[in-house]
Amino acid sequence: MEKVCIMNETRGVCLAEKADIAKSFFSRLKGLLGRKGLHPHEGLVIIPCSSVHCLGMKFPIDVIYVSSGHKVLEVVENLQPNRLGPVVKGSKYVIELSAGTISATSTQRGDILVLEGLNPK
Repeated sequence: MEKVCIMNETRGVCLAEKADIAKSFFSRLKGLLGRKGLHPHEGLVIIPCSSVHCLGMKFPIDVIYVSSGHKVLEVVENLQPNRLGPVVKGSKYVIELSAGTISATSTQRGDILVLEGLNPK
């Protein structure tokens, strides 16, 4: 699976050194299901995506909703297993990170992100 490094350009911090990219129907459908957790600096980028769920998951996550211009539209901290995230209008992709990442990096609405190594296809 393709991997990228996610940087918060606004804050000058790394959100994930190794984030998987889920672009296909099946990789987006599976998401993080079946995993026991995420290590710090791991994540999943789901493209395209404007909403997520944690149904069947075993651990909480932080979620960042991002526009096509890589601007953070919404952040959801500590989304618990078996919960639904919001539907965010204008979201092009979603980043799922280990719980606590948003707080630790001070990521907030309006920040600009960079996905280093993203294949444009």
